[in-house]
Amino acid sequence: MIKKVGVVGLGQMGGGITQVTAQAGFSVLANDATEEFIAKGIRNITKQLDKAVEKGKLDAAGKEKVLGNIKTTTELADFKDCDIVIEAVTENMAAKKEIFAELDKICKPETIFASNTSSLPIGDLAAVTKRRDKFLGLHFFNPVPVMKLVEVVKQLDTSDETFNAAFSFAQAVGKNPVKAKDSPGFIVNVLLIPYLLDAIRQYENGLASREDIDSGMMLGCGHPMGPLTLTDFIGLDTTLYIADIFFEEFKDGHYAAPPLLRRMVNAGYLGKKSGRGFYDYSK
Repeated sequence: MIKKVGVVGLGQMGGGITQVTAQAGFSVLANDATEEFIAKGIRNITKQLDKAVEKGKLDAAGKEKVLGNIKTTTELADFKDCDIVIEAVTENMAAKKEIFAELDKICKPETIFASNTSSLPIGDLAAVTKRRDKFLGLHFFNPVPVMKLVEVVKQLDTSDETFNAAFSFAQAVGKNPVKAKDSPGFIVNVLLIPYLLDAIRQYENGLASREDIDSGMMLGCGHPMGPLTLTDFIGLDTTLYIADIFFEEFKDGHYAAPPLLRRMVNAGYLGKKSGRGFYDYSK
């Protein structure tokens, strides 16, 4: 039974996972590389909780209770008693493998390992551990406190017991989990990324202005955000990274990144986070 949860990485995704898990009443141990990163992560969580208080979704006592459920550490060794450890660090295979190989030596044998990766093969990550049956993907969506979906990804060796425990955990933190197999992009990204690439391709080919492409999909298909705006929010570099992984895996032109996307990333136009992507956010 899952009671104590470890989260590796207190960035945007890890911070969100830590928040919703603590709000659900679990004891959470959150980790990052430095005290500075940890402090930034806790500030962001506190800011989100303050917004919830302002909107009347949480009272002051509730906010303090959530923060009280969170402990922090810079040491992976402190995860030894966790029932599940969720990794949410940068989308880099080598970095994730290094973390899981280290955790495998530290954690008790029954601890479940989960990666929040959006694109990397879960089986490849599990291969560096001696607990492949207790390894799976738990892909939360950004922003975690708002988005209801979690993809629970079962790789070849994930046991039914592990899958069911993780599926129930996702429900317990207020999410709607779906089952996905261990294939690049799982369900959402393998459908979403080609859509974004096609929108960029058509913009590059001069089909319509960026505003009209976005408006067309919002007003014609009921999407809350147009594809070029969505790419800016995801990050052009992230979109390119995932597209390249898909193309390498499938060798299908549908997943090939448009030249414009690569040129923009090389020029530092990464989207909202850099102040400029398909739109200008500097103002």
